[in-house]
Amino acid sequence: MDLKQIEYFVRVAELGSFTRAASALNIAQPALSRQVRLLEVELRQNLLVRNGRGAVPTEAGKLLLEHGRGILHQVERAREELGRVRGALAGRVVVGLPPSIARALAVALIHAFREAMPQAALSITEALSTPMLESLASGRLDIAILYNATPSPEIELTHLFDEDLFLVQARSAGQATKAKSSPGPTSGRAMPLRELAQLPLVIPSRPHAIRMQVEGELATLGLKPTIALEVDGVASILELVADGAGSAVLAGQAVRSSGRPSAFITRAIGSPRLRSSVSMAVSSQRPTTLTQKSTQDLLRELAGRIATA
Repeated sequence: MDLKQIEYFVRVAELGSFTRAASALNIAQPALSRQVRLLEVELRQNLLVRNGRGAVPTEAGKLLLEHGRGILHQVERAREELGRVRGALAGRVVVGLPPSIARALAVALIHAFREAMPQAALSITEALSTPMLESLASGRLDIAILYNATPSPEIELTHLFDEDLFLVQARSAGQATKAKSSPGPTSGRAMPLRELAQLPLVIPSRPHAIRMQVEGELATLGLKPTIALEVDGVASILELVADGAGSAVLAGQAVRSSGRPSAFITRAIGSPRLRSSVSMAVSSQRPTTLTQKSTQDLLRELAGRIATA
């Protein structure tokens, strides 16, 4: 298979249109169509279904799209390794961050990366831990920050810090007038873990790390959480809590970076406190480039600032 043809196919499949892909690749649409068709002929498979709305991958196309992304990513890494021979920190690094960590880390990481490696490119993806593990395995991610990751032969984990989880509730109007603009993470009294089962929770769906941790911790007491709503977005969870839909279990950083922390009361949970482990993960199946190692160093430094905030 020709690498250029794979690149063309991946771009068409991702953008869902030959017209948009031709514009993005800066080539004529007939030439793009011809190259994709040659790839289909070589593989003896229809890879795209062309319709009035654009182009959609077939089952074979979906399989090639998954492999094609990994192949193109490996080619980028090979180019970077060759650049390392001449002493340049170059190439592209793809980092996956959980949404709550991304709010605190993404901007600082981008600034630090550009300063340290001006010839390299950084791409940041926000996702939950389970999809990021799959992306690490397929080569779509180089580095991922994960909650409560389980060691395995496929990934190498570096523990970054432990993060306290808090019960997050809406602050009443009377309390809000007395609140500071940025209350501390323990602005309410600590709550026994057993009491958490009695509260209606606005909580992410499985297999979100916080959901799995809350269920696991309560199961040790023979209890189950009371689920009011399942919502995967941190911002949406906080909006619903503020609207009175229920309580949430989140990291303190999620509340501090919400834009209006004074709208909430946060209470520590359990004794010892309910905590999440935050780790940095890379694939153990692929060599780590110099640029990736430098990015890992930046992430360790920035994570240390979050841990002490």
